[in-house]
Amino acid sequence: MTPREREPLKFLAQHLCYGLAAGATFGGLVLATDLGHIRTMAMDSPNPAPVLLLLFGGLFVTFGSVAMGVGIMSLAKDDEDDAPPY
Repeated sequence: MTPREREPLKFLAQHLCYGLAAGATFGGLVLATDLGHIRTMAMDSPNPAPVLLLLFGGLFVTFGSVAMGVGIMSLAKDDEDDAPPY
């Protein structure tokens, strides 16, 4: 794989990391503040590990996808200057 082929993957991986960090932060804040009693319900369950895994897994997929989508959509800003006004 040439460096030119790796550039888009690096771009997406960078934005994915931003999304994963945002998802982890949001999940941590939800558990720290016990928003909607999620932490209480998770810790009172017989097996809290799958609950937390599903919570953070869903947040990672959602926030990671949104961050990559925002990164891709922000690429079009360069082309808007060349477009004729309508």
